[in-house]
Amino acid sequence: MLKRKIDNILIDWKNRSNRKPLIVKGARQVGKTMSIRHFAEQNYKHVIEINFALDEEYCGIFDDGFNVDTIIKNITLINPHLIFVPGETLIFFDELQVCPSCATSLKPFKMDGRYDVICSGSLMGVYYQQIESNSVGYKEDLLMHSMDFEEFLWACGYDDSLIDKLFSHMLQVKPLTKLMMDKLNSLFRDYMVLGGMPEVVDTFVSQKNFAGTLSLQKQLHQDYEEDITKYAVGMEKGKVLAVFRHISAFLAQENKRFLVTKIAHGARNREYVGAVEWLNSAGIINVCYCLHELALPLKGNYSPSLYKIYYRDTGMLISSLDEEAQEDLRKNKNFATYKGAIFENIVADMLAKQGYDLYYYRNDKLSIEIDFFVRSANHLWPIEVKASNTATASLNKLTGNSSQNLSRDIKYGIKFCSANIGFNGKFYTFPYFLTFLLKRWLREQN
Repeated sequence: MLKRKIDNILIDWKNRSNRKPLIVKGARQVGKTMSIRHFAEQNYKHVIEINFALDEEYCGIFDDGFNVDTIIKNITLINPHLIFVPGETLIFFDELQVCPSCATSLKPFKMDGRYDVICSGSLMGVYYQQIESNSVGYKEDLLMHSMDFEEFLWACGYDDSLIDKLFSHMLQVKPLTKLMMDKLNSLFRDYMVLGGMPEVVDTFVSQKNFAGTLSLQKQLHQDYEEDITKYAVGMEKGKVLAVFRHISAFLAQENKRFLVTKIAHGARNREYVGAVEWLNSAGIINVCYCLHELALPLKGNYSPSLYKIYYRDTGMLISSLDEEAQEDLRKNKNFATYKGAIFENIVADMLAKQGYDLYYYRNDKLSIEIDFFVRSANHLWPIEVKASNTATASLNKLTGNSSQNLSRDIKYGIKFCSANIGFNGKFYTFPYFLTFLLKRWLREQN
């Protein structure tokens, strides 16, 4: 059983005296069911697991209304062997998107208070407006991602002492030893190829090689396409598929901006807004918007028609590439050949997993292009992602004394690249693999 960050979150939820029914949202195969099941087995004497996708008969348990006793009576009518003991029972409703009306029962379950309830489902964002309207004020929400690099390190046998040591080096701006750099870079290259889908990671860790991991990634890619075909409505279906199938093509370009006009003849951006939102709500992509101005606050300060699209899991990007590129990546770890797309995609994913919304900035007149922006309490931080330790003209223009001419909110910048930890008076340099600690580090900055 892979250790996940959600493990402690679920325990904290159970320890709250006034806990509400919990909805765990997330894309397909990120590990929701396994983590909830493991938590349930460790913390409850009785677990009632109902999967609406595998046994649609259970969708009828709400036909007689949403009284808790009536729901339990209907559940035991289907399976009389199930045992419900107040205070000792967790009811786990899985694949909630198949039966959104189940969410209406969360209010009665909360008010009744005899049983704990957790719901989970893929593509949750697509149906969440309907679910939200049925359960406002009587539920808690938790978004689950695929495994981040810290969880990958746990899977490889490392504990928090390594994490704390890495963070200490960041705070002290102290370079890592050659041994640490070599080992962490090697682990990170493996993570870049694999992504964070638990089954893929578990297969790699168990076998200590990549055998079978690509087929798992490709199957997941096909599953996403099948989900689009199944769940996208009407004319949106073709548009969602068109966007999904063109992500890697645009990431291969120097600009990387997603241009709807190039995926279909006569296509207009406003016609595809719903398709992009669909994929984002389904947990399949991260959307990075272009800022209007280099100023705080970030929200509301961007153009909704200018954006880049990244896969939420870099393993999905790897599986979308041609066979020659995949073989090169697995055998030679030659990540720099794809115009920096893989590095940029994985940094985007690591930022999103820390809760950051994604923004970039491009000003052709001033020859400035910055991959990402995040904020600390008082400052705006430009981030450049370099496929190698090359010059950063845009960061030099935006940081130090020159930053005052362009943005008073910018003091220092950050460069993620292959180099060791450092600071040149204008921006900090960190190796890619430390991206997962960025939010924790920024909390310590003035």
